[in-house]
Amino acid sequence: MATTVGAASAATPTAAPATAQAATGRAAGLGGDFNTFLTLLTTQLKNQDPTKAMDAQQMTAQLVQFAQVEQAISTNANMSKLIGLQQAAQLTAAAPLMGRTVEVDSDRLSLQDGKATLRLPAAGAAREARIAVLDETGRTIREATVALGAAPSEWVWDGRDAAGTRRPDGAYSFAVAGRDAAGGAAQIEATVRARATAAERASGATGGDLKLRLGGLSVGFDAVRSVDGG
Repeated sequence: MATTVGAASAATPTAAPATAQAATGRAAGLGGDFNTFLTLLTTQLKNQDPTKAMDAQQMTAQLVQFAQVEQAISTNANMSKLIGLQQAAQLTAAAPLMGRTVEVDSDRLSLQDGKATLRLPAAGAAREARIAVLDETGRTIREATVALGAAPSEWVWDGRDAAGTRRPDGAYSFAVAGRDAAGGAAQIEATVRARATAAERASGATGGDLKLRLGGLSVGFDAVRSVDGG
């Protein structure tokens, strides 16, 4: 399951169950160590020779360990709660992005309603971009060569493969190779533009990273480069 804010609903999500579960699991493990230590300490005290009592320095060191474990349990639980609250707030803050066109760094295109868009840079060392769209098996299904201009430009894939067959909406891998004026290889970077449809945090034993969904494409929020005005 995943905690999600979608385009159709911007309801405030509940606090993070995954994070709480993770905190409980870690606390239980640490608590087990704590209880084991306590059992060993009390057993040692009960069975020691009264004429050869435990060295005071050793006793002090064990009591310090006892306090450190107890403090670690409390710190771990509080930190997990803070992380959960922060992620819940970030998830809610993502609601205004829903339905907006977002530019992201990704190696996959998002085909939405039969259209996917790449943003290409202005001409520099690279004068043209050779684009290849691949299916899930890595097979090239569409190619294009685009001349770069004085300003950044966009290349729009109509969702059809080389045979003219319309492909279903979803995420498709792509590759972009730059070519200079002489036809040699040149460095080029392209970004993906698509409509934001949901923001989510996947559940799991250790919680999950926040993700922005653009149709069938899912990216981290750190991949976002720009958002079109509302």
